[in-house]
Amino acid sequence: MTVPFLDLRAAYRELQVDIDSAVSRVLASGWYVLGPEVDAFEAEWADFCDAKQAVGVGNGLEALILALRALEVGPGDEVLVPSNTYIATWLAISAVGAYPVPVEPNLETYNIDPGLIEAAITPATKAILPVHLYGQPVDLDPILNIARHHGLAVVEDAAQAHGARYKGQRIGAHGDIVCWSFYPGKNLGAMGDGGAITTNRKDLADRVRLLRNYGSREKYVNEVPGVNSRLDPLQAAILRAKLPYLDEWTERRRAVAARYTEGLSNTHLIVPYVPAWAEPAWHLYVVRSQGREAFTKFLDDKGVGTLVHYPIPPHLQQAYATLGIAAGTLPHCELLAREVLSLPIGPHLSEEDITKVVEASRSFQGND
Repeated sequence: MTVPFLDLRAAYRELQVDIDSAVSRVLASGWYVLGPEVDAFEAEWADFCDAKQAVGVGNGLEALILALRALEVGPGDEVLVPSNTYIATWLAISAVGAYPVPVEPNLETYNIDPGLIEAAITPATKAILPVHLYGQPVDLDPILNIARHHGLAVVEDAAQAHGARYKGQRIGAHGDIVCWSFYPGKNLGAMGDGGAITTNRKDLADRVRLLRNYGSREKYVNEVPGVNSRLDPLQAAILRAKLPYLDEWTERRRAVAARYTEGLSNTHLIVPYVPAWAEPAWHLYVVRSQGREAFTKFLDDKGVGTLVHYPIPPHLQQAYATLGIAAGTLPHCELLAREVLSLPIGPHLSEEDITKVVEASRSFQGND
């Protein structure tokens, strides 16, 4: 593949000295679970996100689960969730015994449509779980207003939104609690699994700290039935090495996105729409094509890697067959599942890579 969809080695090549030094520091410290490296990353990540608190956990899914548990969402509760999202968002709701109630996306932004949320609220609704999908911020103000009016919690899934801004403020503390993944392919990625929550509420941060560590603040004293979901110090150190470069990498992503948007106008593709109030992190650059299968094969033959995020909506996965949501019930997310395609994007794409993607895409079916 001439232009791979993702090259995880590129960030290491750029920061090899910093990353190797960070790993050596942890290995020499003798402190391999929690400890000062995790504490330091939590403080730095909270500061980056304009949040008062950050808590490192095992991965992004567990961040969502622990956030819901901290808010006492549980069996019998309903959580409003985008129909168009990665299944992990739904799985977290199921893991605490609650029920995911899907809300369709806005077909311009592909994020949950705030105008459809209120109609989905029932007496069993406990929380709203918007997702900043592809790194595009959700329109949070109307969601927060609805939540306040109905006494609901807001848990943000920001697994793809590192460094994104909503109306000038970084994603990180708008809702009650914000959940992050540091999966290797994320804009801020570890070299293994990792996750975190950020919040301005000390009570929620303290609750997550308790839950992530066997329900224990003091060794062998367990206050609640917790779990083992602790950010690894090696991963924390690697994240600390990368974090000072995240803003620069985000700007590089924005430059690639701008090139794509300009170069792919007036083709068969629908390019991403960005509201005036949004500053995306551009985790993914997602276009839509009615002829996606043929277009994907064409790009593959040209040496351009692509991926589909996501080909099967959660409600049509076997895992959620018991909900009985038939095909055609959620037409917007099903339409997107048929048409979306992610092009290569990242801070390490070369000018030649970008040009190749644009030219190959424009040449499909004679677009000029």
